[in-house]
Amino acid sequence: MNSLHFSDSDIVQMESRKRAAFMNSLTGFKSASLIGTIDKNGSTNLSIFSSVTHLGSNPALVGFINRPDSTERHTLENILELGFYTINHIHPGIFSKAHQTAARYPKNVSEFKAVGLTAEFHREFQAPFVLESRIKYGLEYIESHSLKINGTILVIGKVIEAILPDTCLRTDGSIDVESAETMAISGLDGYHVTNQLARLSYAKPETLPTELRD
Repeated sequence: MNSLHFSDSDIVQMESRKRAAFMNSLTGFKSASLIGTIDKNGSTNLSIFSSVTHLGSNPALVGFINRPDSTERHTLENILELGFYTINHIHPGIFSKAHQTAARYPKNVSEFKAVGLTAEFHREFQAPFVLESRIKYGLEYIESHSLKINGTILVIGKVIEAILPDTCLRTDGSIDVESAETMAISGLDGYHVTNQLARLSYAKPETLPTELRD
């Protein structure tokens, strides 16, 4: 197989759409998540993100990257306004609807209704979950940081509620996301189901990894 080599100047000189597609693909598979929010007037919002990442377990922190706020960013606006939001996994039954939430709907249009997904509220939690999602969790906004290099914003939240099928929780505490058909994203528009090869034991210098059994 022949190799292609791209320097930083090659990347900079790409046409903007091709550069965006190239860089969004370069990092490989990413999480596929819907973030649900609501504003003080009760208007719900739903948007797809591929930048959600685990930041820590104690406290239970999750972050995501929001694009620069040079234009309206309803998700971030709602999070800053009320302080709560949800993150919902995507599966094959809803991925095309999830993708459609990336369209630039006006502030007064709920993406839930526009794409055909259902806003679900649990107990006293203020933000809407996606009823059709199988693994989902609610967060309280903690802090955000604007990255000077490109104006993107790292948003950090604390997990205060998690909902998942009882068949997905393993005895060691890990979640079997594959059994819930959680999908991944590559690039800007590639959606993937997964195939787990193995789970390996905790890495230690003096031993080689062994395969774990569920």
